[in-house]
Amino acid sequence: MNIGETIEGLQRYPINLRYPREVRDSLALLRSLPIVTPKGQQLILSDVADIRIEDGPPMLRSENARLAGFVYVDLRGRDLGSAVLEMQQAVAEQVKLPPGYSVSWSGQFEFLERATEKLKLVVPFTLLIIFILLYLTFKHFAETLLLMATLPFALVGGIWLLFGLGHNLSVASVVGFIALAGVAAEFGVIMLLYLKQAWRARTDQNQTSEADLLDAIREGAVLRVRPKAMTVAVILAGLLPILWGAGTGSEIMQRIAAPMVGGMISAPLLSMFVIPAAYYLMYRPRRGTNVKV
Repeated sequence: MNIGETIEGLQRYPINLRYPREVRDSLALLRSLPIVTPKGQQLILSDVADIRIEDGPPMLRSENARLAGFVYVDLRGRDLGSAVLEMQQAVAEQVKLPPGYSVSWSGQFEFLERATEKLKLVVPFTLLIIFILLYLTFKHFAETLLLMATLPFALVGGIWLLFGLGHNLSVASVVGFIALAGVAAEFGVIMLLYLKQAWRARTDQNQTSEADLLDAIREGAVLRVRPKAMTVAVILAGLLPILWGAGTGSEIMQRIAAPMVGGMISAPLLSMFVIPAAYYLMYRPRRGTNVKV
C-alpha cells in the first residue's frame, strides 16, 4: 500500500510499502503472518483466512462498473454469425453460471449485430427510395416494377464469385451488394430508356405491329451493347486491382469489390437479354389491337 509521497523538484513519487519477496512467494509464510486485533489479541492470517493458489483469468477488468474477464476467440474458415450462434448454444447448455454472473458477446460480433440492425432499416428504405425515383422517371408502375424485379437476378454473379473465392457473407460484402444493386439499376434504366425511345419513334409513325415492336427492341438493345461494354470494362479496370491487392485493409476491400466484380458479368447480360424480352412480353400487340406507349 502507498504510505506517503516524496517530492523531488517538480516530480512526485509514491512511497510503497509491501512484504519482502520471500514472504510474498511462500504460502506457508503468508499463512503465518501475524495479526493484532483491536482488543490486542495476536493471531495469524491462517486463523481467519483460507490461503491457497487457484487458477483464474490472467487479468480482470471492469465493464459497466462490474468485474469482467475476457476470452478471446480467433475464427478462421467460418463466418462470424453462425460460429457465435453455436458457441452461445454450447454455453447455454453446458455452463451453469453462479448468481451474479453473466456472459456477453462483444468484439467484432457486437459490431456485426449493430450493423445488421442498421441494415434492416437502411436496405428497405433505400429500395423504397429507388422505387419512387424510378416511378417518377417512367410514370409507369409496370416498368418500375420490372426494373425492381430484375435487381435480385443482377446480384447472382456476385453471389457466385463470393462462393468461388470462399468468402463468407459479411457487412463488407453487403456494402458491395448495395453498390452492385445501384449499378444494375442504372443498367436497367438506360436499357429501358433506349427501348422506349426506339418504340416511341415507331408508334409516332403508326408502326405498332408485333414486327415493329421486335425491330424497336432489337434496335434499342443493339445501341446499348458498345456503351455497356465500355462501362463494364471501366468498372472492372478499377475493381480488379482491389480484388488482387494485398496489404493493410485489403481483406475488407476485397469483400466489397468481389460482389461488384461478379455482378459485372450477370448485370449486363440481364439488361441486354432479360429486360428486352420482358419489355416485349409487356407491350406485344394482342390480336386485333394496336399498342402505343
